[in-house]
Amino acid sequence: MEKYIEIFKNSYYGYFNYLWKEITHFHWENYFYGLILVSLIVWALELLFPWRKDQKIFRKDFWMDTFYMFFNFFLLNLIVLIFLSNATAELFNDLLSLIGLKISDFQLLDLNALPFGLDLLVFFLITDFVQWNTHRLLHYSPFLWNFHKVHHSIKEMGFAGHLRYHWMEPIVYKSLLYIPLAVIGGFDVQSVAIVHFSALTIGHLNHANLGWDYGVLKYIFNNPKMHIWHHAKELPENHQYGVNFGISLSLWDYLFKTSHVPHDGRDIELGFEGDEEFPKDFIKQTIYPAKTK
Repeated sequence: MEKYIEIFKNSYYGYFNYLWKEITHFHWENYFYGLILVSLIVWALELLFPWRKDQKIFRKDFWMDTFYMFFNFFLLNLIVLIFLSNATAELFNDLLSLIGLKISDFQLLDLNALPFGLDLLVFFLITDFVQWNTHRLLHYSPFLWNFHKVHHSIKEMGFAGHLRYHWMEPIVYKSLLYIPLAVIGGFDVQSVAIVHFSALTIGHLNHANLGWDYGVLKYIFNNPKMHIWHHAKELPENHQYGVNFGISLSLWDYLFKTSHVPHDGRDIELGFEGDEEFPKDFIKQTIYPAKTK
């Protein structure tokens, strides 16, 4: 138990120092200023090339979603995720040691053995495919859907809506991503940063007020015209759990028959059935599905 108490203290102390350094020192892999830069660029694109012309500059819930961005991107890690991630990794290693194994015994692939570029591509494909499946699980599981409703409570699409999600979501994503990443080795800080910022940029664009689909590349990359149908309030009869689950890539949806872009979805109603009763403020959304009245 003392070991886990030390993990708890070191996790928070280490992450607080890391976050403070990110804020006070600029470098090319800086997640704090990277988030700000990507957000400003995508917001500028929204203002220059708005798909829904009558949508306001500060759309519905703009400021709440902006708070969600920084809370989920940085503060949530400080509050809970860092300790849980470190403790889970240590617990997993402890359980393996009981049967005389270690995590390296399960390593199937060493990215260092691959040429630069191919290692990034493999890392990107593995993480995106796992997250695509996790996203589907959030829709198919009634228990997890309750948490995912926070993200689907968006009523007007905008870049900041990308990071409106319940604090339980990253716990699910990180937990299910841990083992696939554990069986591949060799990914470094630079690789993680490149993949992370690529996914961040694509995610921001997918939620932005932009009418793009990238032409023939729409069958590979997720895009605003496709992703808006994921947020549609009215779902097709043969896909009542949802459609277009792609995170960065639309490829998985086309391969596994969960794609759905019937027509231009610019003006479709967003949300989910019963969202009229869903909490409208950050605090009540954070404690949902606990009683809020």
